[in-house]
Amino acid sequence: MKGVMKSCVTISALSMIAIAPIFMSAGSASAAPKKGTNASYVGVGISAGVTNGGQNGDAATFGGNIHGRLNLGGPVSARTQINFSDETSAIIPHLTVDVPVAKGTNVYVGAGYQFVEEDGKPTPSGNKDGVAVVAGVESEVAKNFLIYSNATVGVNAYQNSSASGVSLNGGVGYRFR
Repeated sequence: MKGVMKSCVTISALSMIAIAPIFMSAGSASAAPKKGTNASYVGVGISAGVTNGGQNGDAATFGGNIHGRLNLGGPVSARTQINFSDETSAIIPHLTVDVPVAKGTNVYVGAGYQFVEEDGKPTPSGNKDGVAVVAGVESEVAKNFLIYSNATVGVNAYQNSSASGVSLNGGVGYRFR
């Protein structure tokens, strides 16, 4: 488990290094085409848990997700993701900072809290309530349609274990605003 957490931290650090130049050059090229998306949308897709807590009932779980983004203006968005399995679901509201990287495409990082409906029952992101962090990408692919993908880490997300739950999520969204 320590290896998975170390990998997540390494990937996060490398991602931040990769997008740092975007922040540094935010004021230049005012005539450049508009980057990013300001879409507010709701989407559905799949979720795959890639960790387990080491106890009975903690196995990595496959399921689905419902994802929503509400653009709050500027680089901040309010999002909610529901990761569900055949036994229960985790509701994960969070705030993100969105960074435009190409026309119609953002990367984002954020944090929130995971509420598991039935503690002890598996979801792709763990089996108990706790802090959650997220990193992802979204891109408009057609009029009013987007695709999204993210990794969600539920910190200490398993009962009787200090393990974190990691889920990989993706899907298709419909722009409503």
